[in-house]
Amino acid sequence: MPTTRIPRGLPRFDAAAMAELAARLTPRDYDILAHLHEHRVLTTHQIQRIFFAIPQSTRRRMGILHKLHTVTRFRPWTPYGGSAPNHWILGRAGAELLAIREGVTVKEFGYHPDLAMSISVSTKTGHQVGVNDFFADLHYHARHAGAEASAEVLAWWSEKRCAKLWGDLARPDAYGRWAENGRVIDFFLEHDTGTESLNKVAAKLPDYAELADATQITTPVLLWLPSRARETNLRRLLATVEVPVATAIHTSLGDGPAGPVWLPVNHDGPRLRLAELADAWPDLAHTATKQDEIDA
Repeated sequence: MPTTRIPRGLPRFDAAAMAELAARLTPRDYDILAHLHEHRVLTTHQIQRIFFAIPQSTRRRMGILHKLHTVTRFRPWTPYGGSAPNHWILGRAGAELLAIREGVTVKEFGYHPDLAMSISVSTKTGHQVGVNDFFADLHYHARHAGAEASAEVLAWWSEKRCAKLWGDLARPDAYGRWAENGRVIDFFLEHDTGTESLNKVAAKLPDYAELADATQITTPVLLWLPSRARETNLRRLLATVEVPVATAIHTSLGDGPAGPVWLPVNHDGPRLRLAELADAWPDLAHTATKQDEIDA
């Protein structure tokens, strides 16, 4: 159960109040709200890695957004003592502002007043946080790549958006597009926590082959695994795959998932950087997914 009470009785917002509130938000604030809407929940650490330079600035700004009712938060219970970080969720006022910007009602926008409570008690929240860690680390690397390097998260689509687009064929945990030093790689992410059998994990891959056949776009699948032993055992099951697949172990060290941690199936090594996977399958007729075409 969360240790921080989620407020239920929020003030009513009229047009004048919303206009005053909107004037107090920065473009970065709106980006944070949009990310919370797309990706459901982000920890303070993740928000810092994506948007801020230091923890103090992150905590200060998120505290202000909380007082303005644009975000809400909870802190998960930890069984062995210590303190879990704040987990941030889009608040009612934030949803209203985003809905106004899109010219729709809050209901049409897809926000429900019980969203915070449902996320705080969901058994899937830990998995979602793990997926979001992956992309927060990519954002962090892109922001600290250095003057002689260039890197950028060009796309990060949630499981919900992926399900809406492709759920009748495949259900990735996320879709991403990563660019680094002139290379661009599109990928589907499967974030593995070790709770499913390896046979069940391997059984997901034919779905991606069906998706590639249906869309005529072959997109690599990245399997992000919790241990070296699990990776080794899973790779034994993947001797024959119909789509390009690469595996790596959860890490935030070094360059994290952007770094040389990826090993394509049927390759002996060395491990490649994420962007280098763009050249890992020379026979792949890979067409980069175009966001404008998919959105259309």
